[in-house]
Amino acid sequence: MAAAEGEQRAAGEVSQALVRHVNCLNDENRSSRKRALAAIQKEAEDRRLSSGALQEVFMDVLKPLLRCLSDPMEKCREITIHTLTYCVRNVPRPEEALPHLVPAITQRLGSPERLEPSEELRLALAELLTLLVEVCGRKLAPYLEEMLRILQRTIVDPFPDVKKESCKCAANYARSVPEHFHMQSECLIKPLMQTISHQHSKVRIAVIQTTGAVIQYGNSKSVDDVLSHLAQRLFDDSPQVRLAVTTVVGTWLLELRERYSYFHKLIPLLLSSATDEIPDIKQTALDYWQKVGLQWEKENEDDLKDKMDFSAPYPPDYPPGLHRPGLGCRELIFRNLSKILPAVSHDITDWVAGTRVKAAQLLVVLLIHAEDHSTQHMELLLSTLYRSCLDEEEKVVHNSIKSAELIGTFVNPEVFLKLMLPALQKSPISSHLTVLAACIRGSSGELLKPHLHRIADVISKPEICQWSEKVQNVLLSLAEVQGVSGVQGLYRQHMQELMHWASRGHDHWTSYSIERAQFEVLVSESGPVIGEHLDLLMPVLKSCLQPDKEPQTRLKLFTMLSKLLLKARETVNSKGQFPLYSEALIREILVPNLKWHAGRTAGAIRTVAVSCLWVLLQSEVLSHAEILQVQDVLMPQVLATLEEDSKTSRLVSCRIIKCLLGICGPHSDPDKLNQIYPEIVKRLDDASDEVRITAAKTLNLWFKFVDYRYERTTNRGHLEFLYRCLLVHLDDTDTAVQAAVLDVLKEASVTYPSVLVQEIEAVKHKHRTPVYCDQLLQHIHMNHDDKAST
Repeated sequence: MAAAEGEQRAAGEVSQALVRHVNCLNDENRSSRKRALAAIQKEAEDRRLSSGALQEVFMDVLKPLLRCLSDPMEKCREITIHTLTYCVRNVPRPEEALPHLVPAITQRLGSPERLEPSEELRLALAELLTLLVEVCGRKLAPYLEEMLRILQRTIVDPFPDVKKESCKCAANYARSVPEHFHMQSECLIKPLMQTISHQHSKVRIAVIQTTGAVIQYGNSKSVDDVLSHLAQRLFDDSPQVRLAVTTVVGTWLLELRERYSYFHKLIPLLLSSATDEIPDIKQTALDYWQKVGLQWEKENEDDLKDKMDFSAPYPPDYPPGLHRPGLGCRELIFRNLSKILPAVSHDITDWVAGTRVKAAQLLVVLLIHAEDHSTQHMELLLSTLYRSCLDEEEKVVHNSIKSAELIGTFVNPEVFLKLMLPALQKSPISSHLTVLAACIRGSSGELLKPHLHRIADVISKPEICQWSEKVQNVLLSLAEVQGVSGVQGLYRQHMQELMHWASRGHDHWTSYSIERAQFEVLVSESGPVIGEHLDLLMPVLKSCLQPDKEPQTRLKLFTMLSKLLLKARETVNSKGQFPLYSEALIREILVPNLKWHAGRTAGAIRTVAVSCLWVLLQSEVLSHAEILQVQDVLMPQVLATLEEDSKTSRLVSCRIIKCLLGICGPHSDPDKLNQIYPEIVKRLDDASDEVRITAAKTLNLWFKFVDYRYERTTNRGHLEFLYRCLLVHLDDTDTAVQAAVLDVLKEASVTYPSVLVQEIEAVKHKHRTPVYCDQLLQHIHMNHDDKAST
């Protein structure tokens, strides 16, 4: 009782002392308001009030403080937020403040026009919201609408730290009030998916983890809205991002309320991670998968009783070195295979190489689990493998052959030969023979023995065993009859007519058009002859490679063009005429395909287009003068591709910019140089060390062209920004990146040594590896001592 009276008396004294300061909060003078807020903060924090007394003081000053969240002076808003945060953290009943506090935060963060302009204060408010969730928990349930309105805005906030804090808050709130949260959880899915491909890997991780919590404690139907986005993150350059996807999917398979409905959609994602190149990710996926299988066994024990009692641990002739998955895992695949296989079959012929590789790896895993149950899916499996064994990507072919060997192991030869031999006779292409050979390798000699004569009869037929050789012999015979020198002479004599014949109707080509395939073979196999007919080749390419044409067709033609440019002197430039068409190729074909459009398909096209541009620049068929003519249209588009999701695009774009700088740098004025460096500096934060090192080398070259025209005083702000960014990366955890950045700074020291010395001295004490700063200072004093002292 005495203690309560003491608390009340202390609270009364502080409240009395605060009256004058509270009155000053309405003063027109900014300094007066700031002093009053500082005094309130000091009274609340420094008087060491008991939590009970602080509760009373907090409630007395709460409304005046909340009005100060709209103060025009940033420092006043900052003190207000810090005071509110301190009180919420230390009072015994923070929920009493919610009726006033939540609407005030909603006004600052949840309005469409974003009333709080300061990034740091938006972050502080987001942290206060997270704190409210932690200390109030279920008592925030009545404020569901306000909380979700705030989170919808802050998850897409421009400031990355606000995004991360908002994700943390959303996940905690979902766990705190699941019985209420599920009614409106879908409204967070759109902002989360807008942010899931953010440049910073830590933001992507936060979004993935939050998506897991929002769906687990919210509406499971949202799984369909996020699956494609999560699948895309399995290709992320950051292993931590891929691990986050693996953990979320594994958790859903174990804990999601309606997980049985989504098994066929979630299992492929988890098993794709089981083939990841990073051991930790692979092991995490396998651990989750084992738990999922064991849990499913337990939940369906009655249905599996006979199989659990009588199944042999390993079937006869099981592939050596393979660990047989548990019964629950095998049954899950068997029961869902008919729903999973069509999607895998589709993805294994996707135009994105990474997707094809993942699908081919996943097919191997599925067949290991399916064992003899794959028999009922033989037609789809074989048609898929016939296509994938023709792939240009080595990993796709390798895994497809492994799948065919597994079919040979688990499926009776009577079954697969009944389908394969007639198909081989009907269409004797190389992939049919490849798949047949792999199935035979996987099968047991005992089972194959009765079928050997039939196999030998089919493959010994001339139209099968001599098919490719026959085509070449026919061409040589034609050349001989016409009296020309070899196959190239034959092409040279008939090329004009063949080009007209093959390119008819090219405006309507698709990826399945026989005419397009014939055109590609004609152009690719004619060698130097195609260089004599660029007037027929280039119009077809220009027409078929416009952005409105089918993506798969463009992808195939860009691939063909890249191969030609790799051997330009032996193909398209055999007569030295290709430079006449190069400007049109860049302006009318490559640049339009580098422009950004949403979607994975558009991203794949940009990757192949930028790769084609790189091959063109490396082919050395263009003179420096010709490149200078197109630099103004080319450079902005290549700078834009530095932001691509694809590591290949970012790396190749960096290399292209470095190449263009080497050619155009001496002719670039300061304004052009200043437009280039900001995008390159961003790549120093790239998820790929290879991209970061290439970006550093590009900046090194950039500084070489900062000459007498680059007025130091006018551009001092640019140089200070560059120096600060580079000095941050001088402390990188990767020694190769550190060395590359040190080289850049040594080159940069020529430009404005005195400013660089100031920047080094300002941050040197913060560095974990100050030895690099010392080396740099020594370099500056040895080479630019007079300039450094001015």
